[in-house]
Amino acid sequence: MQIGKPHGRSVIHRDMDFIDEHGYRANVGMIITDGRGQVLIAGRRGQSGWQFPQGGVGRDEPIEDAMYRELREEVGLEPDDVDVVGATRDWLRYRLPGRYIRRDSSPLCVGQKQRWFLLHLLSNPEALRFDRGEQPEFDRCRWVDYWQPVREVIYFKRRVYQKALTELWPLAFPGKQAAAQGQNAGRRGT
Repeated sequence: MQIGKPHGRSVIHRDMDFIDEHGYRANVGMIITDGRGQVLIAGRRGQSGWQFPQGGVGRDEPIEDAMYRELREEVGLEPDDVDVVGATRDWLRYRLPGRYIRRDSSPLCVGQKQRWFLLHLLSNPEALRFDRGEQPEFDRCRWVDYWQPVREVIYFKRRVYQKALTELWPLAFPGKQAAAQGQNAGRRGT
């Protein structure tokens, strides 16, 4: 997938997120690498959970614009702070467990379909900020081994994390065989 830097700034509000006819909310996920085998995970504000930065895509918003917008809102990075290494070929989906479905919302959202982007951080890690969005989602971050997020993310996202990391492995580590630990990372604690 060829991805360029955005020319203009798109503004899409959360209430305009696109939910398809099957109930899946369109979403972008960002795997940010440091170039040394580590990836960035962020801690959810006021909670103990960790995850990759991610966010919704507006109905008519180009996927790359959504990725750059969410990158800024979630972790305070601008397009020049990263190099886009690649993206997953297709949408990766997960269903929400019943207790997380907001039955009073319309349209009903039953899960997310995500396009995952592999980004290489070009700027200093001190450029990371959590105060750029209207409602910051994260309040901390840390660098971890490539497969670690599969073990730390909430259980219903583990399969999608494993699929995204596996598909993007050849771009993150050209010429290296995927480690056996990565192939089994999500099996513990599922």
